[in-house]
Amino acid sequence: MMKKKLIRILKIALIIYLLVGMILYFFQEKLLFHPTILTKDYAFNFKDSFTEQTIRYDSSTTYCLVKFHTQDAAKGVVLYFHGNRGNIERYERFVKNFTKHGYEVWMMDYPGFGKSTGLLNEQMLYEESVQVYKLAKVFYKPENIVIYGKSLGTGIAAQLASRRDCKRLILETPYYDIISAAERYAWMYPVSWMMKYNIPTYQYLQKVTAPITIFHGTSDEVISYSSASKLKTVLKPGDEFITLTGGNHRNLNSFPLMQQKLDSLLSL
Repeated sequence: MMKKKLIRILKIALIIYLLVGMILYFFQEKLLFHPTILTKDYAFNFKDSFTEQTIRYDSSTTYCLVKFHTQDAAKGVVLYFHGNRGNIERYERFVKNFTKHGYEVWMMDYPGFGKSTGLLNEQMLYEESVQVYKLAKVFYKPENIVIYGKSLGTGIAAQLASRRDCKRLILETPYYDIISAAERYAWMYPVSWMMKYNIPTYQYLQKVTAPITIFHGTSDEVISYSSASKLKTVLKPGDEFITLTGGNHRNLNSFPLMQQKLDSLLSL
C-alpha cells in the first residue's frame, strides 16, 4: 500500500517537473524579457533635450533610438544598453550621470520594447548594437565612444566592445552568462540545454582591449554577486571590479562610491 502511494506521488512529481520544464522552455522569452510596448505615434516627454530616430533594419525590424543631448558641444557619446524591463523611459533618469560630463547618451530599445519592432533573439540584440555603433562612428571617433551596459544590457555591451573599438566599457550588475544567471532560479533543470540565449559575457570580456570597469552589489537579488565576481578572472591588468557592499540590483546609482567613480572616469 505504501509502495503504491509512493509511486503515485513520484509520478505526480514527475508530471509537475515536466510541465514546469516545458513552461520554462516555451515561455522563456516571457520570463526573461518584460518590455513596455509603445505605439508608433507615442510622444516621449523627457526632461532632457533629446532627438528621436528610427533605424530601419529590414521590412519587419525597426530600432527606436533616443539621443540625449548636452547643453554645449559634446565631447563624446555613451552608448547605453538597458535592462530587461520597460523601455527607454525607465532608464532616462540615468542620463545626467553622463551629460553633466559633456557626453551625449544614445539609448535604444530592443525589438519588442517601446517603439522598436521585429524578432527578438540573441543575434538580433548583437546586430542592433552594431548598427547603433556604426551610426555613432559617423559623428565620433572610437576614442570618444563609451559603451555602457546595465543588467541584461551588460552582455550586449561586452559583445559590442569585443568587436569594436571604444574609449571604455562600463558594466553595471553584469552576469557571467545568461545560463548561469538562469540556473540560480531553475537549478533543478538542465538549463544549458533548455536556454535559447547564452550571451557569454565572460568570453567577450577576454577580447575587449579597452579599459573595463564593473560595478556590482553584494546583495544583488537578481544576479548574484558570487556569479558576477567570477568575471574578475577574465579581466586584464588595469581593469576594475568595484564591489558595492549592500548594493542590490536596482540601487547602485545611489551609492556615493559609484557616483564618484563614474565622475572620475567620465571627466578624463
